[in-house]
Amino acid sequence: MKRARPTPPPATPTTSRSSPIPPLPTPPQPRHSSKKHQKIIFKPTNWAPVNLTQSELSLPLTFPTGQTFRWKQTGPLQYTGSLGRHLISLKHHQNGDVYYQIHHSPSQSAAKSALLSFLNTNISLTEMWHGFAAADSRFAELAQHFKGARVLRQDPLECLIQFLCSSNNNISRITKMVDFVSSLGDHLGNVEGFEFHAFPSLERLALVTEQQLREAGFGYRAKYVTGTVNALQSKPEGGVKWLESLRKLQLQMVIDSLCTLPGIGLKVASCIALFSLDQHHAIPVDTHVWRIATTHLVPELAGASLTPKLCGRVADAFVTKYGKYAGWAQTLLFIAELPSQKALLPSVTVNEKKSSKKRGSKAQRPNSTEEGGRQAD
Repeated sequence: MKRARPTPPPATPTTSRSSPIPPLPTPPQPRHSSKKHQKIIFKPTNWAPVNLTQSELSLPLTFPTGQTFRWKQTGPLQYTGSLGRHLISLKHHQNGDVYYQIHHSPSQSAAKSALLSFLNTNISLTEMWHGFAAADSRFAELAQHFKGARVLRQDPLECLIQFLCSSNNNISRITKMVDFVSSLGDHLGNVEGFEFHAFPSLERLALVTEQQLREAGFGYRAKYVTGTVNALQSKPEGGVKWLESLRKLQLQMVIDSLCTLPGIGLKVASCIALFSLDQHHAIPVDTHVWRIATTHLVPELAGASLTPKLCGRVADAFVTKYGKYAGWAQTLLFIAELPSQKALLPSVTVNEKKSSKKRGSKAQRPNSTEEGGRQAD
């Protein structure tokens, strides 16, 4: 599975059920659907500050970097997505500060509250990074060029389904699959040619059969989606409440609990834990993170094959180095490995390139067909 990693802009998925259900809709087109929708126009005065500077939140370094596949770029330095039944846009003001616009919501105060929670605004990225920089000179150097790479706090069900879709997949296909699932939810509006929906409820997802998902291009992932939905529905307290309860547990218990669901292994569980369950020191270890770790944290493991046991050693190394927010540090280091971002770096990367040449064929390469793919279980 991939914590798939699309290319961020430079600087700036069993059992068929016998009961008939309506066929699934065609996945929405990524841009400018042929259907005629009234285009929503907003005045600048409708935008309000989030009270986050660009150093606290960089939209291009946060949204297109594999954490979520439901937010769309709807303008220069502008991204739009749904949080529950709230449709919201975020954009950078000329001075870099982040502003938001609520396009649709049953309650504007609830929408703002959902947005602040989603953005983890109770955590100061600047203060956190000061601590990381003090512990790691390389992080200190990279942080100067990638300010604002923030970890999101997503809805657990949304996050889980998205990462099931990303298993051994590429970015464009993951996005189409996630768009397909999203289209099953209530329609919230159109922004700049994109159709937005509330994420479907667990009950709505339970009406979807494995065969329907296969016909929609999910492949083997279809059985994992339907299997996981069934497993969640069987929880006595309800699947959504069960997922939310994981936020109160220790990381290992969270990982073990998630791994009882079909299609979820260690790396997928770690992604879900980090991006939706408040497990800030969770480390999703794929070939990208493995390469970072064996170059800078545990060089003695260079040339070894990545195994579950070694994944644990890598995760421990990150936590030892960066502490209780190690997952946030790993996110910045992950983004800095993108070729499109490396090209923007000064001579700080020279020594890394020389080191890479010395490792030669021993260095493991990702199998992703697109830049930034996170390898799956």
